[in-house]
Amino acid sequence: MFFRRIEHELMQWAERAERKPLVLRGARQVGKTTVVNKFGRQFENYLYVNLEKENSKQLIESTDDVKKLLPLIFLYCNKTRKSGRTLLFIDEIQESPHALNLLRYFYEDTPEILVIAAGSLLETMLEKNISIPVGRVEYMAVHPCSFNEFLSATGNSRYVEPIINADLHGAFHEELLQNFNLYALIGGMPEVVARYAAGKDIVALSRIYNQLLTGFKNDVEKYAESNSQTAVIRYILDEGWAFSGETITLGGFASSSYKARETGEALRILQKAMLLELVYPTTNMVLPAITDLKKSPKLFWLDSGLVNYISGIQKEYLLNKDLLDTWRGKAAEQIVAQELKALSFETELKQKFWVRNKRGSTAEVDFVYVHDGKIIPIEVKSGHNAHLKSIHQFMNETHHDIAFRIWSGRYSVDNVKTTAGKNFRLINLPFYMISALPNILRR
Repeated sequence: MFFRRIEHELMQWAERAERKPLVLRGARQVGKTTVVNKFGRQFENYLYVNLEKENSKQLIESTDDVKKLLPLIFLYCNKTRKSGRTLLFIDEIQESPHALNLLRYFYEDTPEILVIAAGSLLETMLEKNISIPVGRVEYMAVHPCSFNEFLSATGNSRYVEPIINADLHGAFHEELLQNFNLYALIGGMPEVVARYAAGKDIVALSRIYNQLLTGFKNDVEKYAESNSQTAVIRYILDEGWAFSGETITLGGFASSSYKARETGEALRILQKAMLLELVYPTTNMVLPAITDLKKSPKLFWLDSGLVNYISGIQKEYLLNKDLLDTWRGKAAEQIVAQELKALSFETELKQKFWVRNKRGSTAEVDFVYVHDGKIIPIEVKSGHNAHLKSIHQFMNETHHDIAFRIWSGRYSVDNVKTTAGKNFRLINLPFYMISALPNILRR
């Protein structure tokens, strides 16, 4: 039940006539291999090769002729070809530039063969004069488990469809809010979710968090281009989690002595590895939502559970009933960023927040979401509508009439008037209903 949504997306890809080889992009341990192995059960012929194994790598690199290569892969996998569809999964493809180039030949010479490739460090290869065939492949992002996937894994899948359709009775509000707070606490890394679902023991998850962090650190040498860069990346992986949800300054980041250039390069490498995202602001209220790279970014990591464990703030979740009170509101922004990211499988989609482009102004909206030619403001905040001053300023200057507030309250729609007299609809969306946002906007 973990990956139902991505399996559906994979099925749509498989059924398209104009299908191209699919490259899955995502951080290590977010479930890329697991979901494809499960998806492969639907095929009469499923071939799996992992290029971290030297024999697999030598086989794939033995020829450029994919028609000759395919029978060799069947032999290597000890499988007899049956009539029906064939899915080839090339895992850890970053180990072989030759294999990356082969994707174009699979597309051109054997279009009847479905090919999926994945590689956790693939992003860093694109900076090293190794290119993926342009126009011959397509991409899909794989993220940690969303809240709906957490519900499915813990036996609560009955809530998923009503949540997505924003058709959930208020009687379930407290139960789902508690479930969401639990999800925000442990995060969405698949192994963590599976272990919690099996034993309901949060303390037992410590070993998995440590293993994940160790794995990320062990990959540093593969990310970095020099010993000094390795040191900066390791420092960020030790100290940077505590700055989740904050607007950061690159120079002297996390009380270090590193210069802005050193920190910026290291953070961008970790972003390519999809371990974190630097979210920059836009100052626009109408399209295009141009990113202002001259302003400071916010830092969000790939998973709230890792943030909470490594930063030592797990107990705060137990002491605070409202997620907005946890860790000075940073916990809420981290998990909202994570849920908004999970709304799309696009690999190049960049999140943004909004700041007012006026000297002396402190107006800021936590996130913006582009839909149907509109930039939609999203605030993560409780309190009276009149206190949402930044949204009021945004709505005064935009051409549409809808804004979102994500909070711990119930789902509702308020008709609000700004101080300048503009009327707009404020959608009050509980944390657990973030996945309903696209459907609400389509109504």
